[in-house]
Amino acid sequence: MMRALVVEKSADGTTRAAVEDIDEGRLPVAAVTVRIEYSTLNYKDGLCIGPGAGLVKSYPHVPGVDFAGIVEASEDSRYQPGDAVVLTGWRVGEIHWGGYAQKARVDADWLVPLPEGLTTREAMAVGTAGLTAMLAIMALEDHGLTPDQGEVLVTGATGGVGSVATAILSNLDYEVAAVTGRPEQASYLGNLGAGKLITRDELAETTPKPLERETWAGCIDAVGGAMLARVLGQMKQNSSVAAVGLAGGAELPAKITPFILRGVNLLGINSVTQPFEKRQRAWARIARDLPKDRLEGMIVPATLQDLPRLGAEILKGKVRGRVVVDVNA
Repeated sequence: MMRALVVEKSADGTTRAAVEDIDEGRLPVAAVTVRIEYSTLNYKDGLCIGPGAGLVKSYPHVPGVDFAGIVEASEDSRYQPGDAVVLTGWRVGEIHWGGYAQKARVDADWLVPLPEGLTTREAMAVGTAGLTAMLAIMALEDHGLTPDQGEVLVTGATGGVGSVATAILSNLDYEVAAVTGRPEQASYLGNLGAGKLITRDELAETTPKPLERETWAGCIDAVGGAMLARVLGQMKQNSSVAAVGLAGGAELPAKITPFILRGVNLLGINSVTQPFEKRQRAWARIARDLPKDRLEGMIVPATLQDLPRLGAEILKGKVRGRVVVDVNA
């Protein structure tokens, strides 16, 4: 038997999530069985714990997009019992049972060895959000961003992606301007390394101007919508924006002017199905470039029993930093 957060769906379409003891024989058929130590909480997890939003295809379901733990059994030669591993993405926790349990069974292709220098707890303080942040930084760097070019804007800065991005960028000597709708979190963002705080209202609406003053050398945007459109018009010549989310909407009411007059690049970041080599490179960079003290300052500890409440809160934008779930507590 193992303990898991199980989501059930009733005939009227409502869902209910509760911690249950279930037979591990109910785990999906796959090559590698992992004894999970920690998981985390992402926006998608909030959807899967709650309404599902079309992400969950069958019930009962065990959510949990991310997990880290120790291989218990493996039919794949790449992993042996005792190996420490991390999983993010691949629609685990959505269409495949995920990390909100004491064990998981998954395809070997979805795993990455735990990078040297990180514990399983620290890896889940990073999770999909932190991996996405690192992939965004790598994309900006690959398109020429360097610290001497000026300020880098991070929108949705108190969220998971924004928090990790701010900490890593600052550690790499970038000047970071953090956008948030929660100005009371100024101290939190300052401790992560943000040198400037910009309120969400300053960028919340589009402008009729085709271009504004060149301000940002780069941007990691977790908001999308009108804010992304506004930011594009403020980017410097030949700079790039890494788009990682759509908290402000999926529509982009933008003009083409920044692209054809300033050579601005809009880079889409998909962390779900990245090839193994790129995921491994990103995790190695995280282990090297993310300060452990700043990572610790982001952590909100939780247990499986806390997840129904926290899942509802993350959908309302009330979760700060990174929730780390001890599935055995």
